[in-house]
Amino acid sequence: MTRMLIPAPALVLSLVSLVYCGEGKEDAKLLEATWLPTTAELAGKEFPEKVLKTMKLIVKDGKYTAKVGDNSDNGTVKVDATKKPKSMDIMGTEGPNKGKTFLAIYELKGDSLRICYDLSGKARPTEFKTKADTQLFLVTYMREKP
Repeated sequence: MTRMLIPAPALVLSLVSLVYCGEGKEDAKLLEATWLPTTAELAGKEFPEKVLKTMKLIVKDGKYTAKVGDNSDNGTVKVDATKKPKSMDIMGTEGPNKGKTFLAIYELKGDSLRICYDLSGKARPTEFKTKADTQLFLVTYMREKP
């Protein structure tokens, strides 16, 4: 039986917060919502549905609260919508990722948000894929309807 451990960076990286900056203002505003993950994979392995059901991302006023079960993480992110693919720098301010920065790319289409993070913090992903023996984390979210 294989057990999947969720690393602390995955807690915040499955979640997003925004700093309103330059070209990212429009996307930052569109990202304000409660987001629920529909799929996620880490290093080429899918997250089980029961884990996804415990996750939630709340983005409001340029800040996020990320919840996975009873655990939460908070932080900010700088959005650059001028890059191809669009990029974000995620910075933990409270919780297990306090003081850490993670590089990511994102794609926002209507009520769907896709983010690929490098949990190592070393390099920004260049595509929306993960593979074995990496710390790439890919999540697709749907906007929660009121």
